Amino acid sequence: MKSIIKTSLALTMVAAFNGQVLAQNAMTAVGAGEGELNIVAWPGYIERGESDPAYDWVTGFEKATGCKVNVKTAATSDEMVTLMNQGGFDLVTASGDASLRLVAGKKVVPVNTDLIPSWASVDDRLKDGAWFTVDGQHYGVPYQWGPNVLMYNTDVFREAPTSWNVVFEKMDFPDGKSNEGRVQAYDGPIYIADAANYLMTAKPELGIKDPYELNEDQYAAAIALLKGQRALVSRYWHDAAVQVDDFKTEGVVASGSWPFQVNTLQFDKQPIASTIPQEGATGWADTTMLAANAAHPNCAYLWIEHSLDPKVQGDVSAWFGSVPVVPAACTASDLLGPEGCKTNGFDNFDKIKFWKTPTATCSQGTCVPYSRWVSDYIAVMGG
Repeated sequence: MKSIIKTSLALTMVAAFNGQVLAQNAMTAVGAGEGELNIVAWPGYIERGESDPAYDWVTGFEKATGCKVNVKTAATSDEMVTLMNQGGFDLVTASGDASLRLVAGKKVVPVNTDLIPSWASVDDRLKDGAWFTVDGQHYGVPYQWGPNVLMYNTDVFREAPTSWNVVFEKMDFPDGKSNEGRVQAYDGPIYIADAANYLMTAKPELGIKDPYELNEDQYAAAIALLKGQRALVSRYWHDAAVQVDDFKTEGVVASGSWPFQVNTLQFDKQPIASTIPQEGATGWADTTMLAANAAHPNCAYLWIEHSLDPKVQGDVSAWFGSVPVVPAACTASDLLGPEGCKTNGFDNFDKIKFWKTPTATCSQGTCVPYSRWVSDYIAVMGG
């Protein structure tokens, strides 16, 4: 998401949501909690010690505020958008391929950062991210960020793969066996950007500068690559737990993944490692966004402040394998440890092309919009 959202798009959104901005600005103080808080979140983002007692940043918050936290996990950004459209939630930890859709759909409103004391501690690289900031209005607060890593089986790959070609091109792996049926791809239209990211290096003549801004020729090349990949893919994954099982029991040995699955498998002493290949990687910078019709806005603001606590940030990073949005977290969490931020990629920010929603208007003039990505990727997966 290092690319800049076009000014015209930002101005259009601001004009459309003027009423929202004025309504949100009416909240000038955070009062007592309403007793409950409903959050849509990625798996592993909101833990209360049920998986491991050491990882609990919910129980203390509930005791301190009286806000009972209810979490609905979502496996994809599209699922998050659907849940927010249905209503009944106060907050969502949205990635960049969902956040601007939620803004455009008037499902979220700007947050008043003056009501969030820890806003000043947020990493300056993220504060005005184009995936949640429209004309200076922050439609949320950063939560965590990280890359879509290449996860691989170390029994098959004695050395880390240097290219994403291991999942995109037919080949024999180092164990002498074909990669057919032994790789996975992500079950989400935004994965087209992973193909475009690979083509930036593999076919530089296409002139791709931004994997989320593709003209017709560039887009056609990405779709063609994905259609060829279809014969190699054993499963299009979206459920992190299912992917973990597939690496353990179904013979899958390489795939794009999240650090969360890597950590889970390594914790289970599986022969798993991950890398960011030479082409770089797509990634996500997730934002805690406030629902337009939040029934528990005070609890929501209390949670947003709590989520920026350095220890909480560090503990989330340790559990998920992500990078904290508060740099002070790098030394505030025993679970993360002194090298945790470095291990999780704090210094890899510039290697990552962060998820954002593809739009028809782009730096090239005209690009293929997300609606096409959706329909075409469904066709790809259907074979």
